[in-house]
Amino acid sequence: MENIIECRNLTHYYGKRKIYEDLSFSVPKGRILGLLGKNGTGKTTTINILSGYLQPHSGECLIFGENITKMHPETRREIGLLIEGHVQYQFMNIEQIEKFYSAFYPKWKREAYYELMRRLQVAPGQSISRMSCGQRSQVALGLILAQDPELLVLDDFSLGLDPGYRRLFVDYLSEYAHSENKTIFLTSHIIQDMERLIDECIIMDYGRILTQQPVNDLLNNFRRYEGRVADGFSLSDKTDMYNPSIYKGEFEVYSFLPEKDVLANLDSQGVRECYSVNLGLEDAFIGLTGKY
Repeated sequence: MENIIECRNLTHYYGKRKIYEDLSFSVPKGRILGLLGKNGTGKTTTINILSGYLQPHSGECLIFGENITKMHPETRREIGLLIEGHVQYQFMNIEQIEKFYSAFYPKWKREAYYELMRRLQVAPGQSISRMSCGQRSQVALGLILAQDPELLVLDDFSLGLDPGYRRLFVDYLSEYAHSENKTIFLTSHIIQDMERLIDECIIMDYGRILTQQPVNDLLNNFRRYEGRVADGFSLSDKTDMYNPSIYKGEFEVYSFLPEKDVLANLDSQGVRECYSVNLGLEDAFIGLTGKY
Protein backbone atom coordinates (compact mmCIF):
# COMPACT_ATOMS: atom_id res chain seq x y z
CA MET A 1 0.00 0.00 0.00
CA GLU A 2 1.30 3.46 -0.93
CA ASN A 3 2.42 5.56 2.03
CA ILE A 4 1.54 9.25 1.91
CA ILE A 5 3.63 10.06 5.02
CA GLU A 6 6.88 8.39 6.02
CA CYS A 7 8.77 9.59 9.08
CA ARG A 8 12.12 7.91 9.62
CA ASN A 9 14.17 7.99 12.81
CA LEU A 10 12.98 11.39 13.96
CA THR A 11 14.88 12.77 16.94
CA HIS A 12 14.17 16.16 18.44
CA TYR A 13 15.19 18.20 21.47
CA TYR A 14 14.04 21.50 22.96
CA GLY A 15 17.25 22.67 24.56
CA LYS A 16 18.48 19.68 26.54
CA ARG A 17 15.02 18.10 26.87
CA LYS A 18 14.58 15.13 24.56
CA ILE A 19 11.12 14.92 23.01
CA TYR A 20 11.75 11.63 21.23
CA GLU A 21 14.52 9.62 19.60
CA ASP A 22 14.46 7.44 16.45
CA LEU A 23 10.69 7.85 16.03
CA SER A 24 9.42 6.16 12.85
CA PHE A 25 5.93 5.70 11.43
CA SER A 26 4.03 5.78 8.14
CA VAL A 27 0.52 6.72 7.03
CA PRO A 28 -0.98 4.75 4.09
CA LYS A 29 -3.03 6.45 1.41
CA GLY A 30 -6.73 6.77 2.16
CA ARG A 31 -6.41 6.23 5.92
CA ILE A 32 -7.55 8.48 8.75
CA LEU A 33 -4.84 8.20 11.38
CA GLY A 34 -5.05 9.73 14.85
CA LEU A 35 -2.01 10.64 16.93
CA LEU A 36 -2.78 10.23 20.65
CA GLY A 37 -0.56 11.16 23.55
CA LYS A 38 -0.53 13.06 26.81
CA ASN A 39 0.54 16.68 26.95
CA GLY A 40 4.25 17.01 26.30
CA THR A 41 4.74 13.72 24.45
CA GLY A 42 5.45 15.42 21.12
CA LYS A 43 2.14 15.56 19.21
CA THR A 44 2.41 19.22 18.20
CA THR A 45 6.15 18.80 17.58
CA THR A 46 5.29 16.05 15.10
CA ILE A 47 2.67 18.24 13.41
CA ASN A 48 5.20 21.07 13.09
CA ILE A 49 7.76 18.71 11.56
CA LEU A 50 5.16 17.40 9.10
CA SER A 51 4.24 20.95 8.13
CA GLY A 52 7.87 21.90 7.52
CA TYR A 53 7.83 24.58 10.22
CA LEU A 54 10.28 22.67 12.40
CA GLN A 55 13.53 20.97 11.42
CA PRO A 56 14.12 17.85 13.52
CA HIS A 57 17.49 17.34 15.18
CA SER A 58 17.91 14.25 12.99
CA GLY A 59 15.84 11.96 10.78
CA GLU A 60 13.61 12.84 7.86
CA CYS A 61 9.96 13.23 6.97
CA LEU A 62 8.70 12.40 3.48
CA ILE A 63 5.26 13.37 2.17
CA PHE A 64 4.25 12.13 -1.29
CA GLY A 65 7.83 10.83 -1.48
CA GLU A 66 9.39 14.30 -1.12
CA ASN A 67 11.37 15.58 1.84
CA ILE A 68 9.15 18.12 3.57
CA THR A 69 12.03 20.60 3.90
CA LYS A 70 12.63 20.61 0.11
CA MET A 71 9.10 20.12 -1.15
CA HIS A 72 8.04 21.59 -4.49
CA PRO A 73 5.28 24.26 -4.20
CA GLU A 74 2.90 22.24 -6.41
CA THR A 75 3.26 19.27 -4.08
CA ARG A 76 2.73 21.45 -1.01
CA ARG A 77 -0.63 22.51 -2.44
CA GLU A 78 -1.78 18.93 -1.88
CA ILE A 79 -1.45 19.37 1.90
CA GLY A 80 -4.23 21.04 3.89
CA LEU A 81 -2.90 22.18 7.25
CA LEU A 82 -4.74 23.28 10.41
CA ILE A 83 -2.67 24.41 13.37
CA GLU A 84 -3.43 26.53 16.41
CA GLY A 85 -4.50 30.04 15.45
CA HIS A 86 -6.89 28.91 12.74
CA VAL A 87 -7.93 31.73 10.38
CA GLN A 88 -5.92 34.77 9.41
CA TYR A 89 -7.52 37.93 8.03
CA GLN A 90 -10.23 37.99 10.67
CA PHE A 91 -11.48 41.35 9.41
CA MET A 92 -13.09 39.48 6.49
CA ASN A 93 -16.46 37.78 6.49
CA ILE A 94 -17.32 34.25 5.36
CA GLU A 95 -17.77 35.12 1.68
CA GLN A 96 -14.79 37.44 1.44
CA ILE A 97 -12.30 34.98 2.85
CA GLU A 98 -13.54 32.19 0.57
CA LYS A 99 -13.00 34.38 -2.51
CA PHE A 100 -9.57 35.44 -1.24
CA TYR A 101 -8.27 31.88 -0.69
CA SER A 102 -9.79 30.51 -3.90
CA ALA A 103 -7.29 32.49 -5.99
CA PHE A 104 -4.38 30.40 -4.68
CA TYR A 105 -5.72 26.89 -5.35
CA PRO A 106 -6.41 25.59 -8.89
CA LYS A 107 -8.63 22.73 -7.66
CA TRP A 108 -10.76 24.98 -5.43
CA LYS A 109 -14.18 23.52 -4.55
CA ARG A 110 -16.25 26.32 -3.12
CA GLU A 111 -19.27 24.02 -2.68
CA ALA A 112 -17.37 21.99 -0.06
CA TYR A 113 -16.74 25.16 1.95
CA TYR A 114 -20.32 26.46 1.77
CA GLU A 115 -21.82 23.04 2.50
CA LEU A 116 -19.91 22.89 5.78
CA MET A 117 -20.86 26.50 6.62
CA ARG A 118 -24.50 25.63 5.93
CA ARG A 119 -24.41 22.58 8.19
CA LEU A 120 -22.80 24.62 10.96
CA GLN A 121 -25.39 27.40 10.45
CA VAL A 122 -22.78 30.09 9.84
CA ALA A 123 -24.27 33.09 8.01
CA PRO A 124 -22.44 34.10 4.77
CA GLY A 125 -22.04 37.71 5.87
CA GLN A 126 -20.84 36.91 9.37
CA SER A 127 -17.58 38.58 10.34
CA ILE A 128 -14.83 36.15 11.41
CA SER A 129 -13.65 38.52 14.15
CA ARG A 130 -17.02 38.14 15.90
CA MET A 131 -17.01 34.35 15.83
CA SER A 132 -16.21 32.04 18.70
CA CYS A 133 -12.97 30.05 18.68
CA GLY A 134 -14.89 26.94 17.65
CA GLN A 135 -16.61 28.69 14.75
CA ARG A 136 -13.31 30.09 13.48
CA SER A 137 -11.75 26.63 13.56
CA GLN A 138 -14.57 25.33 11.38
CA VAL A 139 -14.13 28.17 8.89
CA ALA A 140 -10.46 27.15 8.65
CA LEU A 141 -11.47 23.54 8.10
CA GLY A 142 -13.98 24.55 5.45
CA LEU A 143 -11.24 26.45 3.60
CA ILE A 144 -9.00 23.37 3.82
CA LEU A 145 -11.72 21.13 2.38
CA ALA A 146 -12.24 23.58 -0.48
CA GLN A 147 -8.53 23.34 -1.36
CA ASP A 148 -9.25 19.68 -2.20
CA PRO A 149 -5.87 18.48 -0.87
CA GLU A 150 -4.86 14.83 -0.94
CA LEU A 151 -3.57 15.04 2.66
CA LEU A 152 -5.13 16.87 5.61
CA VAL A 153 -2.98 17.51 8.69
CA LEU A 154 -5.18 18.71 11.55
CA ASP A 155 -3.96 19.69 15.04
CA ASP A 156 -6.77 19.75 17.65
CA PHE A 157 -9.35 19.96 14.88
CA SER A 158 -12.40 20.19 17.18
CA LEU A 159 -10.99 22.86 19.51
CA GLY A 160 -13.71 25.07 20.97
CA LEU A 161 -16.73 23.25 19.51
CA ASP A 162 -19.64 22.17 21.66
CA PRO A 163 -20.60 18.44 21.65
CA GLY A 164 -23.33 18.67 19.02
CA TYR A 165 -21.22 20.53 16.47
CA ARG A 166 -18.21 18.32 17.23
CA ARG A 167 -20.22 15.24 16.36
CA LEU A 168 -21.65 16.89 13.25
CA PHE A 169 -18.19 17.83 12.01
CA VAL A 170 -16.63 14.45 12.84
CA ASP A 171 -19.33 12.67 10.82
CA TYR A 172 -18.96 15.16 7.96
CA LEU A 173 -15.17 14.80 7.88
CA SER A 174 -15.38 10.99 7.94
CA GLU A 175 -17.88 10.96 5.08
CA TYR A 176 -15.75 13.39 3.07
CA ALA A 177 -12.48 11.51 3.58
CA HIS A 178 -13.83 8.07 2.71
CA SER A 179 -15.89 9.20 -0.28
CA GLU A 180 -12.96 11.19 -1.75
CA ASN A 181 -10.22 8.72 -0.69
CA LYS A 182 -8.35 11.43 1.22
CA THR A 183 -5.63 10.79 3.78
CA ILE A 184 -5.92 12.50 7.18
CA PHE A 185 -3.38 12.79 10.00
CA LEU A 186 -4.83 14.44 13.08
CA THR A 187 -4.62 15.05 16.80
CA SER A 188 -7.29 15.85 19.38
CA HIS A 189 -7.54 15.88 23.15
CA ILE A 190 -11.13 14.62 22.82
CA ILE A 191 -10.61 10.91 22.29
CA GLN A 192 -14.33 10.17 21.93
CA ASP A 193 -14.22 12.20 18.70
CA MET A 194 -11.21 10.25 17.51
CA GLU A 195 -12.93 6.92 18.10
CA ARG A 196 -15.81 7.93 15.82
CA LEU A 197 -13.47 9.17 13.09
CA ILE A 198 -10.12 7.42 12.79
CA ASP A 199 -9.24 4.12 11.10
CA GLU A 200 -5.88 3.74 12.78
CA CYS A 201 -4.09 5.21 15.79
CA ILE A 202 -0.61 5.92 17.02
CA ILE A 203 -0.39 6.10 20.81
CA MET A 204 2.69 7.92 22.05
CA ASP A 205 4.31 7.94 25.45
CA TYR A 206 7.18 10.18 26.44
CA GLY A 207 9.91 9.58 23.87
CA ARG A 208 8.41 6.60 22.03
CA ILE A 209 5.47 5.05 20.20
CA LEU A 210 3.63 2.48 22.31
CA THR A 211 1.56 1.11 19.45
CA GLN A 212 0.38 1.83 15.90
CA GLN A 213 -2.52 -0.29 14.70
CA PRO A 214 -6.08 -0.15 13.37
CA VAL A 215 -8.53 1.02 16.03
CA ASN A 216 -10.72 -2.07 15.63
CA ASP A 217 -7.72 -4.35 16.26
CA LEU A 218 -6.76 -2.38 19.36
CA LEU A 219 -10.27 -2.50 20.82
CA ASN A 220 -10.70 -6.20 19.99
CA ASN A 221 -7.40 -7.31 21.49
CA PHE A 222 -6.59 -4.96 24.38
CA ARG A 223 -8.56 -5.53 27.60
CA ARG A 224 -8.68 -4.50 31.21
CA TYR A 225 -8.71 -7.22 33.87
CA GLU A 226 -10.26 -6.62 37.27
CA GLY A 227 -10.31 -8.72 40.41
CA ARG A 228 -9.81 -8.80 44.18
CA VAL A 229 -6.50 -9.26 45.98
CA ALA A 230 -5.30 -9.65 49.56
CA ASP A 231 -3.40 -6.97 51.44
CA GLY A 232 0.23 -6.81 50.40
CA PHE A 233 -0.39 -8.32 46.96
CA SER A 234 2.24 -7.58 44.32
CA LEU A 235 2.11 -8.76 40.71
CA SER A 236 5.23 -10.85 40.22
CA ASP A 237 4.89 -11.73 36.52
CA LYS A 238 4.38 -8.43 34.64
CA THR A 239 5.24 -9.78 31.19
CA ASP A 240 3.05 -7.96 28.63
CA MET A 241 0.98 -6.41 31.44
CA TYR A 242 0.34 -2.66 31.52
CA ASN A 243 -0.18 -0.33 34.47
CA PRO A 244 -1.25 -2.70 37.28
CA SER A 245 -2.90 -0.88 40.19
CA ILE A 246 -4.61 -1.69 43.50
CA TYR A 247 -7.13 0.41 45.37
CA LYS A 248 -8.85 -0.89 48.52
CA GLY A 249 -8.29 -4.50 47.51
CA GLU A 250 -9.57 -3.98 43.94
CA PHE A 251 -6.97 -4.90 41.35
CA GLU A 252 -6.77 -3.95 37.67
CA VAL A 253 -4.26 -4.46 34.86
CA TYR A 254 -4.28 -4.21 31.04
CA SER A 255 -2.96 -6.63 28.41
CA PHE A 256 -2.94 -7.60 24.71
CA LEU A 257 -2.46 -11.28 25.58
CA PRO A 258 -5.24 -13.82 24.92
CA GLU A 259 -7.92 -13.58 27.60
CA LYS A 260 -7.59 -17.18 28.80
CA ASP A 261 -3.82 -16.78 29.27
CA VAL A 262 -4.18 -13.60 31.31
CA LEU A 263 -6.94 -15.01 33.51
CA ALA A 264 -4.90 -18.16 34.17
CA ASN A 265 -1.81 -16.10 34.96
CA LEU A 266 -3.64 -13.81 37.39
CA ASP A 267 -5.43 -16.69 39.06
CA SER A 268 -2.11 -18.43 39.65
CA GLN A 269 -0.83 -15.30 41.37
CA GLY A 270 -3.78 -15.03 43.73
CA VAL A 271 -6.13 -12.61 41.97
CA ARG A 272 -9.68 -13.70 42.79
CA GLU A 273 -13.01 -13.14 41.02
CA CYS A 274 -11.05 -11.95 38.00
CA TYR A 275 -12.81 -10.97 34.76
CA SER A 276 -12.05 -9.01 31.58
CA VAL A 277 -13.58 -5.72 30.41
CA ASN A 278 -13.86 -4.59 26.78
CA LEU A 279 -12.63 -1.05 26.26
CA GLY A 280 -13.41 2.08 24.31
CA LEU A 281 -10.55 4.08 22.82
CA GLU A 282 -10.22 6.46 25.78
CA ASP A 283 -9.96 3.59 28.28
CA ALA A 284 -7.47 1.78 26.01
CA PHE A 285 -5.39 4.96 25.84
CA ILE A 286 -5.36 5.26 29.64
CA GLY A 287 -4.54 1.57 29.96
CA LEU A 288 -1.46 1.94 27.77
CA THR A 289 -0.20 5.30 29.01
CA GLY A 290 -1.35 5.26 32.67
CA LYS A 291 -3.87 7.48 34.40
CA TYR A 292 -1.42 10.19 35.42
